[in-house]
Amino acid sequence: MTTVRYCVNGKLVAGVSPTNRGFAYGDGIFRTMRLLDGELVDWPLHYQTLVADCSKIQMVCPSAEFLMQEFKYFMASAEANTRLASVIKIIITRGEGARGYAPPAICEPTRVFVQSPMPVYPSEIYTQGVALYTCQTRLAYQPVLAGIKHLNRLENVLARAELKDPRFFDGLLLDYDNQVIEAVSGNLFIRKADTVFTPALDSCGVAGVMRQKILDWYKTQGQAVIVAPIDKAALLDADAVVVVNSVYGILQVSQIDEQRLATDDWAGQLRLRLNYGVSADA
Repeated sequence: MTTVRYCVNGKLVAGVSPTNRGFAYGDGIFRTMRLLDGELVDWPLHYQTLVADCSKIQMVCPSAEFLMQEFKYFMASAEANTRLASVIKIIITRGEGARGYAPPAICEPTRVFVQSPMPVYPSEIYTQGVALYTCQTRLAYQPVLAGIKHLNRLENVLARAELKDPRFFDGLLLDYDNQVIEAVSGNLFIRKADTVFTPALDSCGVAGVMRQKILDWYKTQGQAVIVAPIDKAALLDADAVVVVNSVYGILQVSQIDEQRLATDDWAGQLRLRLNYGVSADA
């Protein structure tokens, strides 16, 4: 698969109206997931987050059955080989609206499916880990939108634009209190001794599905993950750090800026336990 395909409101078109509130104001949410062997990986958890995010911005999420019906229609038009493995992005906006910020009293959410080729990751990122660069762009305090994967991602865009050095796989994002929040495209976990931590996302940041998947797994093992503010010094002093998202899975962080970190095979162990292997040439 070499091209990106679109489906908007159950139709094979490649765009939305300029009056769509998702386009005009970023008034909507999205989630990105893997398509593997013709199935959306972790679909129930992704749908759960879609519902929660829609609710937080006072928007009704279409039913899982309705979205899946449109998705199956979309995939029926795909080439056979692209139905097995790719990246699927689901976007839900508040729909069409007149000029002005006020949301319409009655709205019909716009549903968009985007299918993209699976990124080709070098095998080294799974065996040797990855390096993160501390971005100068800081995440603003906005607890109302904290955790939501809404369509206004300008902070992430500006932060990602800072990554000029190819040594760095992703950027590290801090808030204005210099607390570690996340990576530009993923969430973070750290381990110190036998305790696992992940940054609190009460004021900013995105609560990713892979983050929730790891939190849930540790809970089933009877081990609580401490969700708390984490400063950069604690991150650098950790026994191990991993960065996670739903596309590349779970990666060990071996370096932050110019400092090497303590490493082990924590990322590999988590991938095995969560059955989340990702081929380097997927």
